[in-house]
Amino acid sequence: MNYRSLNDLNSTILKQLHLIPRDIDLIVGVPRSGMLPANLLALYLNLPYTDIHSFMNGYIYQSGARRQFITEKEYKKILVVDDSIASGSALKECKRDLADFETRFDIQYCVIYYTPEKGRLADYAFEAVATPRYFQWNIFNHTSLEKACFDIDGVLCVDPSDEQNDDGPLYRDFLLNAVPLYIPKCKIGTIVTSRLEKYRSETEAWLQKNGIRYDKLVMLNLPDMKARQKANNHAQHKTKEFQSKPYTLFIESNLAQAIEINKITKKPVFCTENFEMVYNSESLVYNIKSGKYFPFLRRLALKMRSFLRKQKNIPVTKRMASFSKKYNL
Repeated sequence: MNYRSLNDLNSTILKQLHLIPRDIDLIVGVPRSGMLPANLLALYLNLPYTDIHSFMNGYIYQSGARRQFITEKEYKKILVVDDSIASGSALKECKRDLADFETRFDIQYCVIYYTPEKGRLADYAFEAVATPRYFQWNIFNHTSLEKACFDIDGVLCVDPSDEQNDDGPLYRDFLLNAVPLYIPKCKIGTIVTSRLEKYRSETEAWLQKNGIRYDKLVMLNLPDMKARQKANNHAQHKTKEFQSKPYTLFIESNLAQAIEINKITKKPVFCTENFEMVYNSESLVYNIKSGKYFPFLRRLALKMRSFLRKQKNIPVTKRMASFSKKYNL
């Protein structure tokens, strides 16, 4: 499985920006996934941009004006942008829609990611990414989610607060009225949660109310919150279901649990805590320690080490107080 985040998208565009000719007059995005890279390209190239249907109706978005009607003399060279090519059917459909405009405009096509065998369909293709693949900007609308396991709290809805998590009336109220978070539009496979089995009816009522379609709901069969805390087997509980069938992905809210699930199953886990895909748990743990996934903390640690070394003749407590004051901690 290949995964690309928003940071990856931006980096790829910046690295390959030189491929785009500087005589392009207008950027046109393919709704809706293509609008994001189209916007980035327009910003970096300082060009106006629009979507295909607005373009076909004759207006664009430009700085200071939401609608500025197109004049063929001013906007002659058009770059149509989509985020990716898989089968190539979407791009072919765009070309059919714009066929009547090709006599009036010089239209070229750009995709950011493409399957190796389909890159030739676009005039500019930035990076080959083979399937199966997921993108951060549309992962919750991917049809293969029918073969995925989902956590609930921190994924489908917000986590309960400490006050709400009382294993009593406040918690029941939370279960029935939890604020939705990432709601997929397509049917998903199995929901695997550490919620207790005794709260099944409340959980099912909330899922139905929020239009979440799924095949199966697996809950933790323990009597109460104290027993759940004593067992402390959240990752193992989720792993059991994930391994039992040919699921291809687990979507988990907690990074530590995501790492543990991947470590046991060797299957990819998408974590909503940092919107990263966990492929190799051992490598990820190493990268966390090295600061790759928490660069701010690593920079802060380096600043602290440098600051403390410069004041080595001052007691440690006073040095730490000075450091905290300097960096507003």
